Amino acid sequence: MAVTAQDVAKLRKITGAGMMDCKKALEEAAGDYDKAVEIIRKKGQMVANKRADRDASEGCVIARVGADGTTGVVVVLNCETDFVAKNEDFVRFTESIADAALAGNAADLEALLALPAGKVSVAEGINDRLAAIGEKIELSFYKKVSAASVTAYIHPGNKLACLVGFSKALKDPQIGKDVAMQVAAMSPVAVDKDSVSPAVVAKEREIAIEQTANDPKNANKPAAIVEKIAEGRLEKFFKENTLMNQEFIKDGKLTVAQYLSNADKDLKVTEFVRFALSV
Repeated sequence: MAVTAQDVAKLRKITGAGMMDCKKALEEAAGDYDKAVEIIRKKGQMVANKRADRDASEGCVIARVGADGTTGVVVVLNCETDFVAKNEDFVRFTESIADAALAGNAADLEALLALPAGKVSVAEGINDRLAAIGEKIELSFYKKVSAASVTAYIHPGNKLACLVGFSKALKDPQIGKDVAMQVAAMSPVAVDKDSVSPAVVAKEREIAIEQTANDPKNANKPAAIVEKIAEGRLEKFFKENTLMNQEFIKDGKLTVAQYLSNADKDLKVTEFVRFALSV
């Protein structure tokens, strides 16, 4: 039977589940509302609605790189408690989502949720576990990086992970690991100065000018000098917060750019992703 928008709206009002979930349940139940409600409950979608106000700040962060080393993904599966987050099955399930993302070359989070993960979709697998565990579970973040070479790093505990894309194949895998650990430890905002968004630059310049103007030492200095000091503060921001300009954590005498150049003069970072759970 054809499912109408009114039918979907009615079931959504009863269960609080998403519109597409309600539509699929009604189609599967051939229009039987009681059966459709049962389907939604079994899949955990009604539980998800009842727990929508719960805080899913715990979870598991996984970074994975494909077999050819040119594509990597970061996925974040949230839950409510650290007990669940540390459960081996929960970690393996998060890893399986990352594997599904790589296998299906998912473009974004929505596409990833629709991909198969075993006998069901990723979204259905999440709802199945939600129903079994009784906690809110949510796939909250997904990002893909493609480059000539990609390195992944997961900090022990699965609370922080990152990916780094490089312009060339790496002569030594340790180079990739070193830079990925730099990203994890120092949390840069961009690859280099030119990669910082105009909005961030404008905001940091505004902050630098205000800090400089409010410094009593600059009270009687000409405006041009104050502006020059502010630009110096902005350059310091770039040095401390852009990956290529940061001091290399394994050798403070080098910047990350210099470390890469020493390994291969043409080697550069093209992109990185870093995600850390705030717990």
